[in-house]
Amino acid sequence: TEVTEKLEEVVMIWIKQIRQILVESEQIRREVDDTGPSAELEYWKTRMSSFNSLLDEIKSSKVKKIISILQVARSKTLKQWKELDGKITIAANEAKDNVKYLYILDKYFGLLAKASPVTMMEHVPSLMNTVYMIYCTSPHYNASEHMTSLLLKITNQMINTCKTYLCEG
Repeated sequence: TEVTEKLEEVVMIWIKQIRQILVESEQIRREVDDTGPSAELEYWKTRMSSFNSLLDEIKSSKVKKIISILQVARSKTLKQWKELDGKITIAANEAKDNVKYLYILDKYFGLLAKASPVTMMEHVPSLMNTVYMIYCTSPHYNASEHMTSLLLKITNQMINTCKTYLCEG
């Protein structure tokens, strides 16, 4: 029982740390007002990397051994552990899915940044069709806050491109 108590203390520290990571991941992002859509892709890539690293750590042999010992001891901390493990898996899957869908849009991000206002307009219909396809098919990215953020960033990029064009002309 002494070993079990020590292991429970370790798991409780992990639980506290993981909860902190989850809380921080849910906080509102602060971004510059004219942030473009490439920042959205970078945000999700970073988030995917963080949660995948956390999942790798959780699935390590050391952690699995400790959890197995606590299962045999019927520890009450396992309920919290399993709940957090599920939340991390959901967050990692969401980030992975969002990166996958945003990579589809990535080719447009470069076109928007380099185009003139006239050539930019040639790409807008297919860009918007792709955004719509993502909205319809993505299990995670179809939330209004994600779409609003993405469309705002696309608009910002279009405005920045037009400003650059006007200043160069």
